[in-house]
Amino acid sequence: MTETIQLEIVTPERLVVNDTADYIEIPGKTGYFGVLPGHAPLISEVAVGEITYHKGTETKRLAVAWGFAEVLQDKVTILAETAERAEEIDAARAQTARQRAEEELKKAGPEGNEDAQAALARATARLDVAAKSGGK
Repeated sequence: MTETIQLEIVTPERLVVNDTADYIEIPGKTGYFGVLPGHAPLISEVAVGEITYHKGTETKRLAVAWGFAEVLQDKVTILAETAERAEEIDAARAQTARQRAEEELKKAGPEGNEDAQAALARATARLDVAAKSGGK
């Protein structure tokens, strides 16, 4: 069994990550799940959240929103609507987006607003990743 697993994270615009990892944690539709080399094959929906992967003593973080993950024994491919490395996140812009989404949710009242809820989740994930990585 290999000691690392290949990780590719792709959005419609670009290849965000092409790296090897010792361990990967992915936000699945029903919660986070971890992947080690040799993992049983699976396909999962990816939710809004944080992808964390470890490479030796280094921990790398990304904010991700919606997509699919294919897990094979030696490779994980994530096709995401959006994905940003921690160092790419503009925390001020994410904070503005979160405030805007919170205002929209207040206006929506009990009926709710799915778009605002999605925007809030995405902005919160981006801020969390930036904060953990000492972002901008």
